Amino acid sequence: MAVTRAMSSAATKSLAGAKPVPFWLEDPGRPEALPALTGDERCDLLVVGGGYSGLWTALIAKEREPGRDVVLIEGKEIGWAASGRNGGFCAASLTHGLGNGLARWPDELARLEELGAANLDAIGSAVDRYAIDCDFERTGEIDVATEPHQLEELHEMYEEATALGFGGLELLDAEQVRAEVDSPTFLGGLWDRDGVAMLHPAKLAWGLKRACLDLGVRIYEHTPGLSLARLDAGMGVRTPYGKVRAEQVALGTNVFPSLVKRLRPYTVPVYDYALMTEPLTAAQLASIGWQRRQGLGDAANQFHYFRLSADNRILWGGYDAVYPYGGKVRSEYDDRPETYAKLAEQFFHCFPQLEGVRFSHAWGGAIDTCSRFSAFFGTAHGGRVAYAAGYTGLGVGATRFGADVMLDLLAGEHTERTELEMVRTKPLPFPPEPVAWAGIGLTKWSLARADERGGRRNLWLKAMDRIGLGFDS
Repeated sequence: MAVTRAMSSAATKSLAGAKPVPFWLEDPGRPEALPALTGDERCDLLVVGGGYSGLWTALIAKEREPGRDVVLIEGKEIGWAASGRNGGFCAASLTHGLGNGLARWPDELARLEELGAANLDAIGSAVDRYAIDCDFERTGEIDVATEPHQLEELHEMYEEATALGFGGLELLDAEQVRAEVDSPTFLGGLWDRDGVAMLHPAKLAWGLKRACLDLGVRIYEHTPGLSLARLDAGMGVRTPYGKVRAEQVALGTNVFPSLVKRLRPYTVPVYDYALMTEPLTAAQLASIGWQRRQGLGDAANQFHYFRLSADNRILWGGYDAVYPYGGKVRSEYDDRPETYAKLAEQFFHCFPQLEGVRFSHAWGGAIDTCSRFSAFFGTAHGGRVAYAAGYTGLGVGATRFGADVMLDLLAGEHTERTELEMVRTKPLPFPPEPVAWAGIGLTKWSLARADERGGRRNLWLKAMDRIGLGFDS
């Protein structure tokens, strides 16, 4: 994409009033934080982490066994991290898309697709059952091609999905996709009509918090879990002002260092960034169409995701994923003006008819990434502890499935979920530094080169594909 000096200057000016905080978390309906744990607690199940993973686990545990005594602890506030600042794309896919699923679990992909669809239905049902006001819209998502090779890849994916009997996909040519959302950069698209919902991510987390409390879950905020140790009849987790003794523990800490230290090499943090525009006027919205409010993402390796909020702002994020040396999670990495400027330039290249629109918010944060681009699961301490991590951008939807898996594992049950190869196996761990930093940097450079060279993957990417580290986004 060629960017002129005038385009760059206009894009920079559009950021003048942008607050460096997540738009979603500024909602006036944000609940007050609950008090921290002081002293000792006892329970049947302790859930560590107050994002989607922990909240779904606590909620489903009470749904399965209303008499079960459940405690949830959160290091800061419910939904403050990835669960409250993501793009709000709630996908049915458990495998980071059809292509990744076919590459890794071809023999069970049909079942994984069925389970993913049922999981998304269950999320919608929970939103209705607990009256969670989170702007849930089952609009689907369009993958758009902005280069000829991407158009070919979308056609291939459609043909492969059709041959496998997967429905719900519609292939769009340039005229059809621009009739849905008008950008001069769009050459075609693949519309998953039913497999993705849009929602307000922070409101979902807050609604799950309320539902958990209503079912009797005891929640302590500003209560990080500092250490995990095996006790005579269960587990103990130390916190700053006390301790929790539990028969079983479910870990939903994701990007933050696991209390099971041997798991830490399996994930690395990658920082993702997003912009939010001011609300569009009726004329501005009419200039781009977008009447059916689908989510969108382009089909590049370094891709953008974008969608409309309930008040007709455009969220525009992605592209510039950043891995910090040493894999540290630090708040200073959440704000990156050079990435905001790049995203703003790319936004106006996509939607030149929106010249003059301003951005109200710009923010970033870490997501946990594993080498197979979808979650992994397991137990520790003789089955007393279960974990799920590595969602790599799928946490809005797939964490509910992961909660079911963790509870199955803690119960020692053989279910259709625990029998899946996806659940029984783990990704390759990342190497120590400086190898990890060099390898991830080389991979990112290679992916950018592939985007520039018609999708052709170089020798490095082909080698990563062969050993199961097939980074594709």
